[in-house]
Amino acid sequence: MKGNKKIIIGWIGVGVTLIFSSIWAYWGTIENFHEGWYSASIWENLFMLIFQYLLFTIIFVLLATITLKWKTIGLLLHLALGGFCIWFFSGAAFSVLWLLILIPIIALGLLYYFGEPRPKKWAYRLLICVPLVIILTISIQQGIKVSQRINDNDFGIRIVEGNGVTLAWAPRGPGWPDKGTTWDEARNICSYLSEDGATIMEEEQNIWRMPTVDEAVRSMMLHGKNAGGVWRPEEAKPVYDRTPDKETPLWDVHSKVIYYWTSETSTKDGRRAYIIVYHGGVFAKMKLDGQSYLSFRAVKEVEGGS
Repeated sequence: MKGNKKIIIGWIGVGVTLIFSSIWAYWGTIENFHEGWYSASIWENLFMLIFQYLLFTIIFVLLATITLKWKTIGLLLHLALGGFCIWFFSGAAFSVLWLLILIPIIALGLLYYFGEPRPKKWAYRLLICVPLVIILTISIQQGIKVSQRINDNDFGIRIVEGNGVTLAWAPRGPGWPDKGTTWDEARNICSYLSEDGATIMEEEQNIWRMPTVDEAVRSMMLHGKNAGGVWRPEEAKPVYDRTPDKETPLWDVHSKVIYYWTSETSTKDGRRAYIIVYHGGVFAKMKLDGQSYLSFRAVKEVEGGS
């Protein structure tokens, strides 16, 4: 009877680890191909995949497999990880630090310490293979998609026309920075941009601006063709004939930037503005946000454009 309890406790530990490691494997792989995988080096991309996006999956699997083999060492590692989390997440709320991080980690260590999943070889197989299958399944599909992205390496002024909109999009430089900017910073830069979009002038020029949501949606492209986007303001929702992707002429395949600011605010108090994602999604963000993946690309009218 005592042996059966140890088996049940052990398999509960394996099950909990599989839940956590599988969730992180799924989320991490998806995020890797959404905001990551931008480097021109395949090795740098793989490094980010393993040590940034899949780190939690690897930690959960390693802790479980080590504790199955060496119970005391494994339990101490769980406790050490808990101590590290107390330091690293010191400013987090109690509900986050304790309920979502510390208690699950310590509980897992105790489950493996007092449990004994049998047959143990199946515990090892499941702990390693289930997350691996999730990672490979998503990576193959997303990897094929990423490999088909168009990159013509032309980062000058681009005239993008179609779907009722014709605009000139700024060249790489101050009007199309490869770094994060807030909404106010972006608007200010646009006001001072020179005619060629390459220089910030001392006086306002008011030649360039940020695109409206409708213009951005209508300009989105896939494989060199307009994606047929339409903005529905009453629903605050874009609709496309085909899903756009992170490609030239609008996006830089090898840039961290995956969101562009638009000129339109989304709330009455003016604290949020709409952004557009490379895949065409439109969301509201605080204007003060300026993460490295959130920037802008200035636009201007084209003489004689539609």
